[in-house]
Amino acid sequence: MLGGFSKLFKFEYKPMGFSWMIFADREDFDRSHYDFKYVRREFLGDVRCFVFDVTPKKSAGKGRFLGRIWVEDQDYNIVRLNGTYAPRPKNAYFFHMDSWRLNLIPGYWVPAYIYSEEGDFSYGAKDKMAFKAQSRVWGYDLKKNGKEDELTQITVESTVKDESAAAADASPLQAQRDWQQQAEDNVVERLQNAGLLAPEGEVDKILMTVVNNLQVTNNIELPRPIRTRVMLTSPLETFSVGNTIIVSRGLIDVLPDEASLAMVLSHELSHIVLGHNLGSKFAFNDRMLFSDESTYQNFGFRHVPEEEAAADKKAMEMLKNSPYSQKLETAGLFLKELATRAPELSALLTAHLGNNFTDNKGQIDRMTILMSSAPALDPNKLDQIAALPLGGRVKLNPWTDQVELIKTAPVAITSARDKMPFEVTPFFPRLTRMTSGGNQGNPTTAANTAPAN
Repeated sequence: MLGGFSKLFKFEYKPMGFSWMIFADREDFDRSHYDFKYVRREFLGDVRCFVFDVTPKKSAGKGRFLGRIWVEDQDYNIVRLNGTYAPRPKNAYFFHMDSWRLNLIPGYWVPAYIYSEEGDFSYGAKDKMAFKAQSRVWGYDLKKNGKEDELTQITVESTVKDESAAAADASPLQAQRDWQQQAEDNVVERLQNAGLLAPEGEVDKILMTVVNNLQVTNNIELPRPIRTRVMLTSPLETFSVGNTIIVSRGLIDVLPDEASLAMVLSHELSHIVLGHNLGSKFAFNDRMLFSDESTYQNFGFRHVPEEEAAADKKAMEMLKNSPYSQKLETAGLFLKELATRAPELSALLTAHLGNNFTDNKGQIDRMTILMSSAPALDPNKLDQIAALPLGGRVKLNPWTDQVELIKTAPVAITSARDKMPFEVTPFFPRLTRMTSGGNQGNPTTAANTAPAN
């Protein structure tokens, strides 16, 4: 909404409009429509680039790119766009953007990140509209057939194994468990095929370490093993499918420490222990036959309030017996920070498949007992980090959908503004060039001279 004009005008964000920012011009990016002015040569990470300022010609029409481009110096692909589109047509608005492409396989630079920002965020600014946005692109190489060929089987000789026909039949209880496993596997595979779930990787192992700590210290034994997976989306959500706990990338990003992660995982583990995840309708494969775009309409793993309350109670029991029992103050601070900023984070707090962290009134309704035992939230206390900015922990490979923890040098926090809990920040990926062998290429020497005509 636009400030005092809200009664007359309504601003509607078009997701497709954000996706257009991966292009300078989808049809006419040429000398007939644009003027190109060489600026300099510059390294973006390990990749040497030519930098040009680009302006549309007066006769080029509306909605043309206006800004700066970086062009890598081997195959002359655009690797970064920074600017906007102009002039704007009537009743429309073009946002500023900083758009990056990555070289993830030899010879191809693919759009990966877009940062957009409008308005002045400084104190006392009077902008009618101010926002920051991150757009991420992934799923370039989705594996539709994830399972390996299972037509072969290795038989291990044993003198005590009963191989009679009767021994191969499943008991009613085992048949029920196998049916639930089939439903769980169907959902996990379908989410991964839709590009919403990361393939198994190193972040899953970190999540499983925390789950194992909770299980071992609470003597939890289950008939089927727990699994953990990462959902690639930004909204803060968790849910469990059978015995698989799924945590969104955005939530992992903003959690400040391992104890806060234990808080999140203990809640979902409690649903599993309490038998809340017994729904098996997805064992029927026809329920998987829908388009990727309609995944949110066909899946849903929400719990009723009574189950949520029971899971919170069980989770607190687990946490008190766990290695995290003396470290839960930060988890409570995280929830307090989330409660403080909830009115500004409606989209981030809208879960797609699981339960929200907030109720219909925008109040935190998960693990709230931790908030009462946490210290006072003090934004000016520099050593009190209640939450991290989005993108603070997890790095996503847009080609393979693999996720890994970000490895960055620590940066000193010198003011309260540097803490940026739950905030959106610009992208500055370190660009590298992939060689034909799949390895990163070496940087070359830069020269700030104009290229030969």
